[in-house]
Amino acid sequence: MRFDLIDLGLFRHIVEAGSITHGAARANLALAAASKRMRNLEVSLNIQLFERARQGITLTPAGRTLLAHAKTMLEQEDRLRGDLHAYSGELAKQVRLLANNHALTAFLPSALAMFQKLHPDLHVEVNERLADEVVEQVGDGTADLGLLPATTDTGGLETYPFRSDRLVLVVPAGHLLARRKGMGFGDALDQPFVGLDARSPFQQFLSDKALAQGKSVNLKIQVRSHDAICRLVGGGAGVGVVPEAVAAPWVKVGQLKAIVLADAWALRELVICLRRLANLTPEARLLAEYLGGGSAADKPADAALEPGQQGLLI
Repeated sequence: MRFDLIDLGLFRHIVEAGSITHGAARANLALAAASKRMRNLEVSLNIQLFERARQGITLTPAGRTLLAHAKTMLEQEDRLRGDLHAYSGELAKQVRLLANNHALTAFLPSALAMFQKLHPDLHVEVNERLADEVVEQVGDGTADLGLLPATTDTGGLETYPFRSDRLVLVVPAGHLLARRKGMGFGDALDQPFVGLDARSPFQQFLSDKALAQGKSVNLKIQVRSHDAICRLVGGGAGVGVVPEAVAAPWVKVGQLKAIVLADAWALRELVICLRRLANLTPEARLLAEYLGGGSAADKPADAALEPGQQGLLI
């Protein structure tokens, strides 16, 4: 039975990406090389790790077992490297950060740009994930930190305030609703909607709110990001609900109108999630405290933020 950490890292990338092609790209390997490594790994272990299909790959029971151990071993390798860096004099450090689409598109670009100027020796690896995937991967140590809505069930993870934002209804500039300043979500449900993928917790959240009013979302088009919703709504494909911060650039250039949703749930909090603040590497803690606008230890998860508040250092 022979395998190395490169194989395990590639295996984890493939599982997270959902295909060997995308996993190879994440691992910076050619597809042929990645495929050969996985075939050799299966031969060496004398097991089948994947069920391969046109839609992608799914793990066999043996593959799920290997994944659990691979994550543990790769996490231990990272900790070992981090501990030894203190003695080697190397400056390069890495923090693994996951974020849902909302946080990634609305807040992270400017925040991370400033953070990198302040800490050029620290490398932040950022990947987009659905909220439930953020919880899973932060929980099992695949990532150091995660950003997601405060309404997400984070299990035993610790959470700290990140940002606040309001959900708005976006409509084309010439739409019949464009003159409205505000309205209830239920009053817009007779319109054709552009929304997120059905797997998205955000889309499920909106569907639940519609159902609570005895209605449903008239979902005509489903996409993978809030930015794509804005693009399609701007082209006249329907209306949509997105965070105000995402809509702002489109509103500024006159392509969209943003209507404030009067519903109490439309004001949303985003939080930083992590396993244990005390167990973070110094680099991960530095980023967590920066994103939280100060010392995360001094900011409990239920601390209120004003809409659009940007934190102390942003």
